[in-house]
Amino acid sequence: MERLPVMFFLIFLVSLQCRGSMAQWVSAFATFYGGADASGTMGGACGYGNLYNDGYGVQTAALSTALFNNGGMCGACYQIRCDPTMTQWCKPGYPTVTITATNFCPPNYALPNDNGGWCNPPRQHFDMSQPAFETIGVYQAGIIPISYQRVRCQRYGGVRFQVNGNPYFELVTISNVGGSGVIRAVWIKGSNTDWMLMSRNWGQCWQSGAYLNSQSLSFVVQNDDWKTVAFYDVAPFYWWFGGTYTANNLLNF
Repeated sequence: MERLPVMFFLIFLVSLQCRGSMAQWVSAFATFYGGADASGTMGGACGYGNLYNDGYGVQTAALSTALFNNGGMCGACYQIRCDPTMTQWCKPGYPTVTITATNFCPPNYALPNDNGGWCNPPRQHFDMSQPAFETIGVYQAGIIPISYQRVRCQRYGGVRFQVNGNPYFELVTISNVGGSGVIRAVWIKGSNTDWMLMSRNWGQCWQSGAYLNSQSLSFVVQNDDWKTVAFYDVAPFYWWFGGTYTANNLLNF
């Protein structure tokens, strides 16, 4: 049996302390972007590509600086509802929508925080895809007060590992991650190497400087609730740069 890094065996001791942070409603605001079909939300600061193909669909949002955490919250899921005191701008019945954080809403310091600079620090703000916004709010509102809480992500299909780079540099974008949805650490292993800790390049793009050509690739993914799963031989020895490889989504729960 392959040996995993020793620290993995300590994870269970702290995991229970991290699961209670996803149930508190917080006040914020929301706007929308990307068009009626959300085509303008593709790509973005988390490193994801086609959000339809990556498993996120149209229920997505860009986070303000106060929430984005330099890309550390990419992949997080949030349940959002319109503030019921704003009856003229909320959809009847005050429905909720669950979105995934896939992009960054940059600050606009040329405008005041309360008049156009919606994503300026320290504001907590969601720039939602238009379809997600229109689930809870009226299009004509433009901006609405909301409440949000972080929730666990239920994904369909497998975790996706897209490998880019060159022979001495692997840049791996990891998407469609279930459970907490947020990755805090990744390890990579070639069939002829030990486990090696990767570093965050940006968003959910993780890098390694190892030479791994002609070796099958395995990964260990650790979410921010400390749930850790090993995905063995995700990419076969004949993998190529630009290829995407899928593993069972064992992080859903």
